[in-house]
Amino acid sequence: MKRLFGSTLAVLMFCAAYGAAHAESVKIAIEGAYPPFNSVDSKSQLNGFDVDIAHALCGKMKADCTLVAQDWDGMIPGLMAKKYDAIVSSMVVTKERQQKVSFTNRYYRTRLAISVAKNSKLSDTKPASFKGLVVGAQSSTTQGAYAQDVLGAAGATVKLYPSQDDANLDLVAGRLDAVVNDKFPNIDWLAKDGKDCCKLLGEVSGSDDDVAIAVRKDDNGLRERLNKAIADIIADGTYQRISSHYFKSSIY
Repeated sequence: MKRLFGSTLAVLMFCAAYGAAHAESVKIAIEGAYPPFNSVDSKSQLNGFDVDIAHALCGKMKADCTLVAQDWDGMIPGLMAKKYDAIVSSMVVTKERQQKVSFTNRYYRTRLAISVAKNSKLSDTKPASFKGLVVGAQSSTTQGAYAQDVLGAAGATVKLYPSQDDANLDLVAGRLDAVVNDKFPNIDWLAKDGKDCCKLLGEVSGSDDDVAIAVRKDDNGLRERLNKAIADIIADGTYQRISSHYFKSSIY
């Protein structure tokens, strides 16, 4: 009996060790330049809402996750080249992106907003109001597409930047009349770096979008595990605890 118990214990210990050693490894890309969703601190560590959500999802999946910083323009190319397995970086679901990658269910919803200098004479966000003005936005984003396709078509000159920070800096410097950004990062920036010079002009009506996690089209298994993990952290209150740390109201 002792020998049987000892043998059983040895098998259990081996299985536990084997399972730990062979936990699913998932590499996740995050931009690190989009506060409060993601940023890089003074110790070169990624932090923010996206980062906390990624860690929570990995915990639910019992996966060994590695987070890596990736420039926005290279996000989807890097995923398709298998440099990482998923993108948890406030990526809006669009038809164009769906042609290249698959998306999970949403983990929050956002809309566009426009900020201007405090002395701006602009009074509304109607496209026609931007005729003859210079508008900035980050390239390869939904806000960049809106600036080009809508404001540009209405007569605005549109300048696209590698990061949102670059566009914001040009607004502060007076080289832009307005900047298009997602609502929550816009509010966060205005409350911190832009509070002395700039103000929120308003939100863009009808611009609500789902934000989700991108995976390769042939990685349905990972996509479904992430979907389950998203549902789990919402159900057990983890999502709300993370969200309330960054936002005063629900963003789901």
